[in-house]
Amino acid sequence: MRAVVQRVSEADVTVGNDVTGIIKSGLMVLIGVEETDTKADADYMAEKIVNLRIFEDEAGKMNLSLMDIKGEILAVSQFTLLGDCRKGRRPSFIQAARPEKAVDLYDHFVEKCRQMGIKAETGVFQAEMKVRLCNEGPVTVLVDSKKLF
Repeated sequence: MRAVVQRVSEADVTVGNDVTGIIKSGLMVLIGVEETDTKADADYMAEKIVNLRIFEDEAGKMNLSLMDIKGEILAVSQFTLLGDCRKGRRPSFIQAARPEKAVDLYDHFVEKCRQMGIKAETGVFQAEMKVRLCNEGPVTVLVDSKKLF
């Protein structure tokens, strides 16, 4: 599982004319599910992301987690994070999980965050979405359950 995590002061996702998820202070998380991923990967990602210390404390140092600030998550599934661009000009998405598996693990990730007491909003799986956010810092980190980076 792979994620792009952005510290935001606000974010929302829209499908058509409907806002399907909206948050204030917290994390915008784009999630890509790989074919070899399991629920253990989703659990790892939820624990890691919710506890990332990327929010500033009173001294201006990144020492606080989403849990500490009682922030929110906007999670949006994005299979293109698994795109392999090493050959040619068109990314290969062979590593991306099939939709049936990906939605299961995406939902598991979101539910795990909620079980930890985090308000978690979502997009709509496999829909054409518009994502809007205000990245604070800017702070953007990459997280991979296989620990490739």
